[in-house]
Amino acid sequence: MKRALLILALAFSGAAFAQMRGHDMGGSGGMQGMPGIPGQGGMQMGSPGSALAEGEVRRVDADAGKVTLRHDAIPSMNMPSMTMVYHVNNPAFLDQVSAGDRVRFSMEKVDGVLTATNIEPLR
Repeated sequence: MKRALLILALAFSGAAFAQMRGHDMGGSGGMQGMPGIPGQGGMQMGSPGSALAEGEVRRVDADAGKVTLRHDAIPSMNMPSMTMVYHVNNPAFLDQVSAGDRVRFSMEKVDGVLTATNIEPLR
């Protein structure tokens, strides 16, 4: 009996998930570019230990996979304003920016190292 109920529950849950895929939130056009809206071009927030900040690119070291950023205080990470070298988790981010660019970036500790997990130029 339990096995039959389990099979029924699994069969119906698959149908429910399939129906949800068709909902594209077509009325959310005013949310274009907002952070955290998947598929909208805005930055995605990372894990709970991540922070979103703005700053200026001081140096790009593509060979080492690092970027030097000057940023204001980031209270959520208990960081004062400073200039700091960040590792990047995706070297392709470094192709999008150059010294002097104003950027928005997210960062988090990855294996104990502060890492820029997303960087995009501000327009």
